[in-house]
Amino acid sequence: MRRHLIFALLTCGSMAALLVAQQPARKAPPAAPPAPAAAAPDQDAQNEEITRIVTTFQQVLVPTLVFDKRGSFVNGLQPDQFRLFDNGKEQNLASVDVTYTPISLVIAVQANSRVDKIISQVNKIGPMLKPILLGDSGEAAVVAFDSRIRVLQNFTSDTDQITSAIKTIKPGSQSARLVDAVFESTRMLNHRDKNRRHILLVIGEKQDSGSEGRARETLQYLQLSNVATYWIDMSHIIGTLTAPAQDPRPNTNSPAIHPMPPGVPATPTSVDQTYGTGSVGRAEFLPLLVEIFKDARNVFRTSPAELYTKGTGGSQFSFGTQRGLEEAITAISNELRSQYQISYSPNNKEEGGFHHIVVQVIGHPDYDCKAKPGYYMSPKFQ
Repeated sequence: MRRHLIFALLTCGSMAALLVAQQPARKAPPAAPPAPAAAAPDQDAQNEEITRIVTTFQQVLVPTLVFDKRGSFVNGLQPDQFRLFDNGKEQNLASVDVTYTPISLVIAVQANSRVDKIISQVNKIGPMLKPILLGDSGEAAVVAFDSRIRVLQNFTSDTDQITSAIKTIKPGSQSARLVDAVFESTRMLNHRDKNRRHILLVIGEKQDSGSEGRARETLQYLQLSNVATYWIDMSHIIGTLTAPAQDPRPNTNSPAIHPMPPGVPATPTSVDQTYGTGSVGRAEFLPLLVEIFKDARNVFRTSPAELYTKGTGGSQFSFGTQRGLEEAITAISNELRSQYQISYSPNNKEEGGFHHIVVQVIGHPDYDCKAKPGYYMSPKFQ
């Protein structure tokens, strides 16, 4: 009997163990999701940030110059005299500032070996920046770029510090990371007081050499940060110091082989207007700008200098002597002091793609308004 009892107990224990083994294991409570890792500050992350800013565009700042029939600045206009159209739709203007607004300025100077003979002229411009550009309450930072992007002086209103930083600029390597320098300068301005005007002054060649960033994304960043870009070109001086460049190869292709927008015939004139193959710098820049946002390859059909100045409503100048450099800075100062600062919140944010801006003065059809041509609103997240 004892043996039978022990056998029965062992049999029951085995069956119980077997049943337990066959039961599914109880699931542990789900762990909290890990905190997202900080994104590495690479170019893709920067481009992603730009795209995100594009889709959350809240207010557009449009610095505007008004010219009369003789090409002279028109001052003294009142806010209610302006009309602004965004993609053909009239906008309610949030403000029109007709007084001089203090600026935050980044001076980005090309400092590679190609401009060795020119740096000495740039080293002398420090003392003239305060009375001409900075005024009584402006601030400036100094950036030098070759294969490196160096912040020689962060934002300050001290003219002596600005002058000292500009004097220290020396030629470096052969590369000139122009696009990267513009992006870094825009990032610096983007962290300054939004009530100031944000101005980027580039003194350098028109073409990039060695940048990791993309010109199109940098243009978007400039527009969305409301940074106006001005350019003082060194390239024509460099041409006298080096061998003359070869003449460009003639374009023997017929106009018909160029892809054109729907409904636009491929004629020499329309191809020139769309691709900028002829006279660059006229009103035909707008079709090219639209194409740049459609196809990144089109950015190589115009120089970054042309792209950034016209795309943000700025201007280009050039110089051949020290006096010419000073006159270019004076001309930039005159533009900045004659601008009307128009701001508005678009009432058509749902429209993706390029938004074309037109500014008019009521009652003066003979007045010509110069402003940035528009901005890009990504349709991705609309």
